[in-house]
Amino acid sequence: MKQEELIFRNESLKSTGKMPVLFLGHGSPMNAIEENEFVQGFRKTAQSIEKPTTVLCISAHWETRETCITAMEYPRTIHDFGGFPIELFEVNYPAMGNPVLALEIKDQVQTTEIGMNQNWGFDHGTWSVLKHMYPEADVPVIQLSLDYTKPPAWHYELGKELSELRERGVLIVGSGNMVHNLRRIAWDQLNADEYGYDWAIEASAKMKEFILDRNHKPLINYSSQGKVFQLAIPTPEHYLPLLYTLALCKNNEKIEIFNDKTVAGSLTMTSVKIG
Repeated sequence: MKQEELIFRNESLKSTGKMPVLFLGHGSPMNAIEENEFVQGFRKTAQSIEKPTTVLCISAHWETRETCITAMEYPRTIHDFGGFPIELFEVNYPAMGNPVLALEIKDQVQTTEIGMNQNWGFDHGTWSVLKHMYPEADVPVIQLSLDYTKPPAWHYELGKELSELRERGVLIVGSGNMVHNLRRIAWDQLNADEYGYDWAIEASAKMKEFILDRNHKPLINYSSQGKVFQLAIPTPEHYLPLLYTLALCKNNEKIEIFNDKTVAGSLTMTSVKIG
């Protein structure tokens, strides 16, 4: 697909029906090459919605000191991890980018100046889930970075500015994990079907309650929600993509929770579909 084709395709999006928005608990990079209930959940979700014109992914694994968007025509597949089997490093996800749409988003957003990035690509927060959702890599994909210098409320407000894209067939995906504390992993429970520490289960339950009640304020102000949230979110990068998803939720939209399990003690695979 050449840039001229992308221009035509992007211009034709304006009458497309409204797309849902997703938060996906991506978990271990190994989910990219394993067959389990979580990847089946990703696949089932993709099959339940209209095929998007482009995917815009906000991944936990691209943090910057500004907000950037991938603006290349052919993004590379980034293997941003170590200590895994060679098969994982051999995965290539050859989806095209969409530099035309990236420029439109840059021009549209008022919250911040967006940098047009030519160096990043698809990190595993993006390709490990899209590999199951769109295995033919036939949907263009762009990534938006997380500015780690900004507070949660800022990210939530930026997410609101992406709303118009849903009317143009763009599937917006936040990819992270609501509960994500690698320092507290229960290594002896890695192969258990489901296992969570009490604090992880409690934090997860509160998060889901707030999500289903459309009560976003405590989720934005998560650092004020007590010890269990502090343990669940020791660093914000895996949690912030959720705020982008929630910022796009309208009052009348259906909210679905799926892949809702706590694994290895201190991680949740919980995912959310809105719309």
